[in-house]
Amino acid sequence: MKYFIKTFGCQQNWADSERIARQLHRRAMRPAKELSDADYVVINTCMIRKSAENRAYGLVNNLSQVKQRRPLKIILTGCLVGLAYKDKSGRYLRRLRTILPAVDEFLPIEEVGFDWAPLRTDAVHAWVPISQGCNNFCTYCVVPFTRGREISRPFEQIVAECRQLIAAGYQKVTLLGQNVNSYGSDLVGQKTNQTNRTEALIRARHLKPVYVKHLGRLRIPTLFPFLLDEVARMGFAEVNFLSSNPCDFSDELIAVIARHPNIGRTIHLPLQSGDDRMLKKMNRWYTTKQYLRLVAKLKRQIPGLKLTTDIIVGFCGETEAQFNQTVSVCKTVGFAKAYVSMYSPRPATAAQRVMPDDIPHPVKKRRWQILEDLINQPQLKKRKKTSNQDGSAIISL
Repeated sequence: MKYFIKTFGCQQNWADSERIARQLHRRAMRPAKELSDADYVVINTCMIRKSAENRAYGLVNNLSQVKQRRPLKIILTGCLVGLAYKDKSGRYLRRLRTILPAVDEFLPIEEVGFDWAPLRTDAVHAWVPISQGCNNFCTYCVVPFTRGREISRPFEQIVAECRQLIAAGYQKVTLLGQNVNSYGSDLVGQKTNQTNRTEALIRARHLKPVYVKHLGRLRIPTLFPFLLDEVARMGFAEVNFLSSNPCDFSDELIAVIARHPNIGRTIHLPLQSGDDRMLKKMNRWYTTKQYLRLVAKLKRQIPGLKLTTDIIVGFCGETEAQFNQTVSVCKTVGFAKAYVSMYSPRPATAAQRVMPDDIPHPVKKRRWQILEDLINQPQLKKRKKTSNQDGSAIISL
């Protein structure tokens, strides 16, 4: 059989798709060059925005018509399925089965696992997940409900995978997590062979758990810098990571980045809003003052730094004055790129349950355009201006 994997969403989903591809190869399937040539289609879904969810529905509906003409298996996985299986009432899974009758199987991504190396599509750059899920529960975000609570991969397992990559000739690696800063907090205290290295790390550096107010528990907040340091010393030409939360971007992490020139100088640091009341409403545990202080520290200690960010416009109750605060922060920081999105309610989130989506779409669109023109369009013009004669850009954003 020939398979085709269609991936929607973030880099974590792309990494998941590489692991799915390996499983299909082990079942003697081979990749189809085009979707139209496939006997077996896997749709890896995203739910971060309503538009991403709708694209998956549209693809399934199109494939259902193909299915009427020839044999075809349709497998749905990713965030849509994650939410369905984590919904204890079973209502969401029943809804999916009702509106997507053409789907043959709903596959929770946890069933794929890390037992086999991913089937990578790039011979130079590799995605390496270091954790799954998230504990932060931002009020707009569905990730804790689609991917569950944060689970860190064992330190030794990640290091071993990266060593295999460098031995195989890979030049670049990106470490992936919903919040890489909190990597390893759930490994503390576990007594298995896989986590002995983690316990030794904690003892050797005399790390003590600290109480994290917004999580309501003790946590070791500084394991990621040690992992990043170890990977950077392996000899990769470039090491990157996605994504980090400003509320716990530690001094240790800044020091590691500054110490290793092969760690990428473009850092993704989500802002979401430049207004403190909006940040509190979003359950983002930092203020604009703290964010700007972190930015200043990063720029001071890491020469050549570029910052990219995520921003939501039109979140519940956002006033024009609050939006203008976001514009002001963006002008102060000077982001190299911003992923600006218009707020859309997501199932199971606190915002969807208790906050009205009361900003009209035309207002959201106008605010989106203002930030697009402020941040992304000037960078696009700059990229075109500094292009080679053949039109390829010579700068990286």
